[in-house]
Amino acid sequence: MTDRDAADPGRAWTFGDDIDTDQIIPSRFLVSSDPVELGEHAFNDLRPEFSENVAAGDFVVGGTNFGSGSSREHAPISLVGAGVAGVVAESFARIFFRNAINIGLPVLICPDAGRIEDGDRIHIEIANGRVVNHTTGETYDADPLPEFLQELVDQGGLKPYTRKKLESDA
Repeated sequence: MTDRDAADPGRAWTFGDDIDTDQIIPSRFLVSSDPVELGEHAFNDLRPEFSENVAAGDFVVGGTNFGSGSSREHAPISLVGAGVAGVVAESFARIFFRNAINIGLPVLICPDAGRIEDGDRIHIEIANGRVVNHTTGETYDADPLPEFLQELVDQGGLKPYTRKKLESDA
């Protein structure tokens, strides 16, 4: 496991297929880039109880094509601001996947994500590509992040990674 692996189980918040960025963070809240403020409005229209009840260390679990829609970074930033420890989905929209990595939000492609029920207690292991469901006792295989992407996540995203790289090269 890496530093960013979420070893303590968190609550799974499950969503279906084709969850787009406007469902993750409605556009009317895009007047801010503050993660905490955005987190207060995550899934506001789709599941209003999410932002009121999500706890630090919880996980978002999606179906196919999670994060489709616009290319703005606000969607994964809102999840970080809400305290989400990672996102597991059957598949991701490419731009959401990369934006999540760029801000240090762990994401795992897991074909069995649909087996995770809302409220299950799970944790993810990004280094070896596993999702452990503590509620059912099941373990699901996921695509481990390539080492260079794990390093970005471990550093907290592209900006901290680049800063550290520049400092070490100086």
